[in-house]
Amino acid sequence: MIDIRLFRQDPERVTAALRRRGVSDETFAELRRLDEQRRALITEGDELRARQRQLGREIGAASPEDRPRLIAETKAVSARLDELEPAQADAEAALEDLLARIPNLPHPDAPDGDSEEDAVEVDRFGERPEFDFPVRDHVEIGEALDIIDIPRAVKISGSRFAFLKGDAVLLELGLVRYAVDHLVAAGFTPVVPPVLTRAEALFGTAFLPESADQIYEIPKDELYLVGTSEVPLAGMHLDEILAAEDLPLRYGGISTCFRREAGTYGKDTRGIFRVHQFDKVEMFSFVHPSESWDEHERLRDLQVKIISGLGLHGRVVDIAVGDLGASAARKYDIEVWLPGQQAYRELTSASNCTDYQARRLRCRYRTEDGDTEMVHTLNGTACAIGRTIIAVLETHQRADGTVAVPEALVPYVGKEVLGA
Repeated sequence: MIDIRLFRQDPERVTAALRRRGVSDETFAELRRLDEQRRALITEGDELRARQRQLGREIGAASPEDRPRLIAETKAVSARLDELEPAQADAEAALEDLLARIPNLPHPDAPDGDSEEDAVEVDRFGERPEFDFPVRDHVEIGEALDIIDIPRAVKISGSRFAFLKGDAVLLELGLVRYAVDHLVAAGFTPVVPPVLTRAEALFGTAFLPESADQIYEIPKDELYLVGTSEVPLAGMHLDEILAAEDLPLRYGGISTCFRREAGTYGKDTRGIFRVHQFDKVEMFSFVHPSESWDEHERLRDLQVKIISGLGLHGRVVDIAVGDLGASAARKYDIEVWLPGQQAYRELTSASNCTDYQARRLRCRYRTEDGDTEMVHTLNGTACAIGRTIIAVLETHQRADGTVAVPEALVPYVGKEVLGA
């Protein structure tokens, strides 16, 4: 969440930045009212407790004539404190609830706009593939090679599920190891995290309350299935004070992910592009605040290296402020060209969440003078396995129906051609 002290110290800058994200003047007014109410209650409580202590001393030294008056005043102070404590707790809870619903301050250079159409292209990589035969999409390729089976998955699990079989499984496992090897070489520690977490980790990463409708919940156990390993990776250092010399901490999470995809029915329903269960290799960084924007560019460059190394063509887009998730101050999407759709589609993203998640996670580092400050957190997809399989199948398809394995993947997959 945002730092309320920043709102007090520089309200004009904060409100101007958040208006770009659609935060209303009514919200700012309510934030100011709740903050002032909370501070007034704290001040009154501090003054009353000081008076209570003073009365205790005065009663001990008071004359018999003055003691009844001082005792009566002590009772009145105590009664008022009994009223103040729940009122202060309610005011703090209301302020925290409102702060939890206000998004992060956007980077000044993030483009204006409210939708994916407002994203700004900042780079391209690779060559767009050309074909001298009719192009097929990944569903046609996968069914012809008998490596993707959607009808049987629908039979047992419903829509937006699929079986991967045979060469598709080898491709998936190869992509995981290919991505992990890149991350290890770049200084990331590989992690296989839990994919069931408590609400606190989802709140800390701002998936709750904003994206509650996208999350699978298991009420009996008070657990949630995560939609990205960003959640448990961020939660690793919940309520911790990190040593400054240990920063940056970089993790590469390998996990299955689950998303309800509420509100997206009728969109991207063909094939395995938008499914409820998928696998992903995720990057997550805890860094010193002075290094977070350099780290953001580093994550983006690493994503491009991983994707372009597969012989794929794509572009980098800077996401508009109105299309950012609550925690992101700036986000790049890497969009890959899918010949079967004749369109660029999102493959990975990289977000700098500055201190927004850290404040919710209560994750800090100790400064040289012994104080503590919030770390900055960043996340980025190293490899979205299902969507990358789509891109590989469609980009490297051949006229005879087989698919050439990208050279970089051959050692991992163990063959040069799928379906041969």
